[in-house]
Amino acid sequence: MSSIYTQQTKNVYKTWMLMIVFLSFVIGSGYIASAYFGNSLILYIAVVFSLLMNFSSYWYSDKLAIKASGAKLTNKIENPDLWNIVENLSITAGLPMPKLYIINDPAPNAFATGRNKYHSAIAVTTGLTNILNKSELEGVIAHEMSHIGNKDILVMSVATVLVGSIAILADIMGRMAMFRGRGEDNKHPLTIVFSVLLLFLGPISAQLMQMAVSRKREFLADASGALLTRYPQGLANALAKIGNYTNPMLKANSATAHLFISNPFGSGSKTGKFMRKMFSTHPPMEERIKALTEMDI
Repeated sequence: MSSIYTQQTKNVYKTWMLMIVFLSFVIGSGYIASAYFGNSLILYIAVVFSLLMNFSSYWYSDKLAIKASGAKLTNKIENPDLWNIVENLSITAGLPMPKLYIINDPAPNAFATGRNKYHSAIAVTTGLTNILNKSELEGVIAHEMSHIGNKDILVMSVATVLVGSIAILADIMGRMAMFRGRGEDNKHPLTIVFSVLLLFLGPISAQLMQMAVSRKREFLADASGALLTRYPQGLANALAKIGNYTNPMLKANSATAHLFISNPFGSGSKTGKFMRKMFSTHPPMEERIKALTEMDI
């Protein structure tokens, strides 16, 4: 059965696996591309790129996630109520208080990021603070504090950078293949095969990497957050309100979507619910609310 401690160990393992898989993927792609284009320099660039991105994903992923979301650092004077909630829950959880950021966005959402509990941050949207009452907001913050305590933020933040890097790499290699395809060998079968592989390989690899960030982490963070506040109904009510908001965030990004407590692209139409459940980085809101309401604390 999953616990905070088993989750911490799993997340450290997943982080190393993500970095190793990414390293192998990029170097392997560089090797194939260097042979395809007849230029060994591509392989050397791929090696440097993979090492640089792995380094950046560990040390700077939180800063990149904050920047990508448009979050702004806030303080106790600007947001005293929110600050007090974060401070009190940090003390209760036995964690250092994370940096607190505000995202100017009407969509109710929040996320936690960082490489460890000493270098962590929580960002919430203005929409979240506007629609939730105190107990509901405490539930959401407790959920994000649990991500920090469970070390979810490490693997989630690393995945943010690596997924984005794969998308960039696939785009660059795809353009190179198109450029060569206009030359004398544009009818060569290898050109067509390489282009088709790039078309599918980038998105598939990025999705597989995001799937490594298990959706079970949300259920565990929900449960851990409920135990932290001793009031699971507060988080359940918050999730219900968040789930009822169907519009996407202003800066929704596929590379950072898995960080948020709710899908930043919005719930939208009820059609295709099964497919969204299979491929989304978030479990269905109804299942999360049901699990919370059935908790016996």
